[in-house]
Amino acid sequence: MVNDRKVAIVGCGFVGSSSAFALMQSGLFSEMVLIDVDRDRAEGEALDISHGAPFASPMKIYAGDYQDAADAAIIVVTAGAAQKPGETRLDLVNKNVNIFKSIIPQIRETGFEGILLIVSNPVDVLTYAAIKMSGLPESHVIGSGTVLDSARLKDALGAHLGVDPRNVHAYIIGEHGDSELAVWSSANVSGVPLHDFCEMRGHFDHEAAEKRIADDVKNAAYEIISKKHATYYGIAMSVKRLCTAIMRDEKHILPVSSLMVGEYGLEDIAISMPTIVGRNGIECRVPVSLDEGELAELHRSASALKDVIDQVDFEA
Repeated sequence: MVNDRKVAIVGCGFVGSSSAFALMQSGLFSEMVLIDVDRDRAEGEALDISHGAPFASPMKIYAGDYQDAADAAIIVVTAGAAQKPGETRLDLVNKNVNIFKSIIPQIRETGFEGILLIVSNPVDVLTYAAIKMSGLPESHVIGSGTVLDSARLKDALGAHLGVDPRNVHAYIIGEHGDSELAVWSSANVSGVPLHDFCEMRGHFDHEAAEKRIADDVKNAAYEIISKKHATYYGIAMSVKRLCTAIMRDEKHILPVSSLMVGEYGLEDIAISMPTIVGRNGIECRVPVSLDEGELAELHRSASALKDVIDQVDFEA
């Protein structure tokens, strides 16, 4: 029996603890279990975060084990080796697939039937690994994908245009990483095509601006890591947004990573595309219009991921 008021977080590093802090304030759950290979770390984070609960909503927050998470509505997996300066997300793959070989079977053995939200990097490969290892319906395994990248894109475009980023409608799709791409052809600001809005605001060199903004978005994590050695607040807010869409059955469209089954000619790969997300997880992927160049870029991104997947042993 799934407890709709319960969430579990596996991994209590910067991303896991920041996500726990964000979820404590969300009001979505009344119980949260923190799981980490370092039990003291999980207990310390649970104590620290629980002391803020009187300023938010009543919540039982504690360190536990996988059996404690068996009836959770959502298990958020953030565990994994950290990305080091100069290291790409794909460099992490073998280290973190091996970590997943320990985590995912333990979740499976509990009989867990909720939604598995994968946040660890490289998220597309690890989402694929979780689908293969968990025994859950593929719709119940969601990767955080390019949700944060798309937020970074909206933030950058909002600053460039002097407009509220919430009025910017644009996506980053593909790999959450070096081969990701911005979908410029369908980007708009409150229904106004992006190029038209740019010109209204006095910006006419579209190609240069798009390249600069796309590069800034793609390299944002590397810049943050070079300055403070980790990124966690932005992804924590992304986790909160995803959990909200799931628990409130919002049917919100978010660019999450999920298993492709023929869309855009892609199969047997987890990659980020705009997707309707609700209480049952992945409802369907949204067929966003791509121009010829964007479709080619998407296939290059998928090929880069597929090359990695083909070299990894996913047998738990």
